[in-house]
Amino acid sequence: MAYTTPQDTSVNSQNSRLPIGLLAIGILLGIGFRFFELDRKLYWHDEVYTSIRAAGFTRQEIDDELFQNRIIPAPELQKYQRIKPGSTAADTIHSLALEDPQHPPLYFLMARWWMQQFGSSLAASRSLPAILSLLSLPLMYALAQELFASKNVQLVATALLALSPFDILFAQTARQYSLLTAVVIGSSWLLLRAVRLRGWQNWAYYSLAIAIGFYTHPFFSLTLIGHGVFIISSGLFVKKKKLRSHLTNSQFFLAVTAALILYLPWIYVLATNLQRASATTDWTRVSPGWLYLAKLWTLSFTALFFDFDFGFDNIWTYLLRLPFLLLIAAAIYKICRQTSNSTKLFILTSIFVPFLILALPDLILGGKRSAVSRYLISCFPGVQLAVAYLLASHLKTQQRFWQVVLAGIFTASIASCTLSAVSDTSWSKDLSYFNAEVAKNINKEAIANRSIKDTIVISDRGNDFTNMGDLLSLSYLLDKDVRLMLLSQSPDREMLKKYSAPLVFRPSEKLISALKQNQRRLEPILEYARLFRVRRAS
Repeated sequence: MAYTTPQDTSVNSQNSRLPIGLLAIGILLGIGFRFFELDRKLYWHDEVYTSIRAAGFTRQEIDDELFQNRIIPAPELQKYQRIKPGSTAADTIHSLALEDPQHPPLYFLMARWWMQQFGSSLAASRSLPAILSLLSLPLMYALAQELFASKNVQLVATALLALSPFDILFAQTARQYSLLTAVVIGSSWLLLRAVRLRGWQNWAYYSLAIAIGFYTHPFFSLTLIGHGVFIISSGLFVKKKKLRSHLTNSQFFLAVTAALILYLPWIYVLATNLQRASATTDWTRVSPGWLYLAKLWTLSFTALFFDFDFGFDNIWTYLLRLPFLLLIAAAIYKICRQTSNSTKLFILTSIFVPFLILALPDLILGGKRSAVSRYLISCFPGVQLAVAYLLASHLKTQQRFWQVVLAGIFTASIASCTLSAVSDTSWSKDLSYFNAEVAKNINKEAIANRSIKDTIVISDRGNDFTNMGDLLSLSYLLDKDVRLMLLSQSPDREMLKKYSAPLVFRPSEKLISALKQNQRRLEPILEYARLFRVRRAS
């Protein structure tokens, strides 16, 4: 394959001048947003599990200790968010291998080391992904250089990534997604560099990047498949240099093989715990219908530039995003029309190969993998690069319209990030979305009962055994006087009789049945969040 860095005169024209000040401000603002109010948003279910795994606990041992028909102060739950006494990094690996094998250990080991150095506060836990997200910025600049050899595109692409509401949101989330973004971009840059320079050292760096990607998240494989399609398909554009094309293919597959050898230990873990990995991802197999998928695709791709949420079923949520969908479509069209075959092929494969791998099974067999925004991370750098090329190729002094477009995109991104920064929850909090509202209602009860200190919240493991994660999430928001009655799978009926009107959070069917047998009924407080008050049956 003959990969050459394109020289696009429309982008590199001497008459073309970017508003450098605007781009610099955008990049600096994006960096600032990543570290602003790190501890404001609720620490949601998945983040709680990050701390649990990093600390060396398993879910089973926490459940077995907590749900024993006992009453404890809410803040006491946070001890499971700190390093387990006497534990080592091996306990972190064991926790993942035993209960969460679909998540490789790299980020969790990094989080454990970070916790040992800086503590387990929310700001400390989230500062690690925020710092890791900064790696993406120079890597995006380098990737744009490989693809376009244009400082204009490089600056615009870096600024778009810096101000992306989606990327900032996940840069402030104590999970491995900001690291995944950096590895996706970095591995793509190393691939193009290895193809262009051909030295074995460059292929070795690429192989190492693949291994890091595998150990970061299993969905890095979507990026790798896209790379494979790019390498193989590029041979179709080579007419006279077939020998070089075959050599590149061989070097690519040798690099992948070397990375897989490095990943063999975790492949073994997955193979021996495949049933567990499958069980913990069952929720992605629920089929929500094509309209639901289309809505989530729209929200996911436009969240790279704009992320105002007026409600999932509110038409304005989608109408305001329509200009950004058109912008993405125009950018892909321009890439197809004006860039070299290799650049065009790389952008298209990086966007559509990962997306179709997720979307087609959802449409044909049912499921909602492609509706999970964070699973589409492999697609997003390609979209940002395409939009950067579109904008940079038009940003000439005589084309004020495109300067207005760029300013409009930045304004939309900054407004979205500002709104997110002052919110206590976001769509990315998934099943914990309403926890902040739940905590406010419970705390109101605590204030009303402060004189008797009788605020009791009843809960158990829940129907799907997910309550523990959300109870720990709530513990960061609840008043110190709130106490939790955590019941076993065989609830103590005598304990339930002691309190006249306790609250109940996400009761299982067994708990609901026990309450009914005690002549109690559930009065909804926040029915959509499954928060109830217990009343005596009339």
